[in-house]
Amino acid sequence: MVLAALVLLLLSLTKAHAVDCKDITHKGATYSVCEVDPAQEDIRLFLYDKEGLPYGHFSAVDSALEADGKTLAFAMNAGMYHADRAPVGLYVENGTEVMNVVPGPGPGNFGMVPNGIFCVGDGSAQVYETEDFQDRGPACTFATQSGPMLVIAGKLHPRFIKDSTSRHVRNGVGTSADGSRVVFAISRQAVNFHDFGTLFRDILKTPNALYFDGSVSRLHAPQINRSDLGRQLGPIVGVVTDKN
Repeated sequence: MVLAALVLLLLSLTKAHAVDCKDITHKGATYSVCEVDPAQEDIRLFLYDKEGLPYGHFSAVDSALEADGKTLAFAMNAGMYHADRAPVGLYVENGTEVMNVVPGPGPGNFGMVPNGIFCVGDGSAQVYETEDFQDRGPACTFATQSGPMLVIAGKLHPRFIKDSTSRHVRNGVGTSADGSRVVFAISRQAVNFHDFGTLFRDILKTPNALYFDGSVSRLHAPQINRSDLGRQLGPIVGVVTDKN
């Protein structure tokens, strides 16, 4: 009985987090980085509640999940949106396409083509450049379009300038080539596109990465005691776990 108790204790101590979050430094800036295994974790996108109103905040999503005994282990704003919170480009939730693909340049940073799409499928997740996504036509249970791409097949977006003075708190997502690894990152200080892209390419080792935003970038990561507040959001990406 004593041995069995020790085994249970060790298992509880070594139980992996649904999301592995930590702070790292790159080129003089600090980033909060959260890694997820899509084969093991429940990655979802959230936009409208049961009444058809935008959730807007991480707390609203968490409250809705609580009714089912669930909670957010992680969340981040996930893509650009209009003033009414409607997504600018492709948005798929629970297999339903709410907004179709914007194939070419769009408003804001969508104009810095190529832009891209974060697609969550059956046990995997991928970032695709938009034209590649349209050519492949992958099945996505959840998807959100944003832009610009940060890293495309291991190369930085061609329009990034190394010494650019355009700096913002930025967030985005990168994926491994086989879709088995997803890494979300948000800067704690203002950074330019070039430095943010090299974080995904050189440090996080994700050959494809997508920019989410640089004006409302926020993170909910209880593991590192962080849940950012601010004005209402549009699409939100989150990892859902059992509450207890």
